[in-house]
Amino acid sequence: MSSFLQSFLDPKKNWLAAQHMKTISKRLRHYGLRYDDLYDGYYELDVKEALNRLPREIVDARNQRLKRAMDLSMKHEYLPENLQAMQTPFRSYLQDMLTLVKKERAEREALGALPLYQRTIP
Repeated sequence: MSSFLQSFLDPKKNWLAAQHMKTISKRLRHYGLRYDDLYDGYYELDVKEALNRLPREIVDARNQRLKRAMDLSMKHEYLPENLQAMQTPFRSYLQDMLTLVKKERAEREALGALPLYQRTIP
């Protein structure tokens, strides 16, 4: 069942998945975002930890892209066509660190250690 689901979601094997990926890519290019920019550190603590482990330059570039996207959205505008052509929406910068953080969290849980971070309500 899982191999069927993976082949169904793979853009190389399924036309609908390819169309979905094309649409997402077009929308991300309009605002100059990357797919990894959509992950929210407030929603998932693993993402927050992965962002803390990334180099400062990468996090600053991410924040700049998010600010530019919010500014364009408020103005009801898109990036100019020449800048949209330069965008790489599916070039990942967060996935490797995120998988490492999730693997470390799973290992800590398997060993019975205390969680590395917990959500607290002020």
